[in-house]
Amino acid sequence: MNIAGLAEEAACAGVISYTPMGDEHLFDGLLPAGYRLVPQRGDGFGERLLTTAQDLFACGFSSVCLIDSDSPTVPREAFAMAVDALQRPGDRILLGPSHDGGYYLIGMKQSHAAPFENITWSTTSVFAETVVAIQRIGVEVVTLPLWYDVDDSATLSVLRSELIYGLQPNFTSLSGYPAEHTRRFLRQLDGSV
Repeated sequence: MNIAGLAEEAACAGVISYTPMGDEHLFDGLLPAGYRLVPQRGDGFGERLLTTAQDLFACGFSSVCLIDSDSPTVPREAFAMAVDALQRPGDRILLGPSHDGGYYLIGMKQSHAAPFENITWSTTSVFAETVVAIQRIGVEVVTLPLWYDVDDSATLSVLRSELIYGLQPNFTSLSGYPAEHTRRFLRQLDGSV
């Protein structure tokens, strides 16, 4: 709902990139109005990210943000900063760093392969490796606020603390998105609903 709310305010749209093709029906009743589905292509993670960006540009988008699906509380302010940066003239690539060394968002105004090639995916060096790859091709890098993704029990605890107990993560000064559906789900897991 965070992206859907931003789409109402800014010139952007929500698109879900999914796999495997043929499972579109699994999204019935789950997506906000106006969302589109685009099937993923490619073998490895980097190739799937690159081809998703290419497919979105081919659909007519003038810029693209690829956002992870395991960071439900990214502040709307971070997404709004990405939209603003991509609307300015000139080429640039945006990265929203995750606390674990990866990133929750990569945005671009044109398709660049370098940020997706020869990256050691699912490691603590993904963000750093991606920055180096972008710098090598001479494109401006814009860094968004630090946030986190939920990959393990420790980060699930951060999410629970944020959504259930109202405790802001200690590595940021921003307030996260309230993620009501996720909060409700966590309460159901805890048996408090």
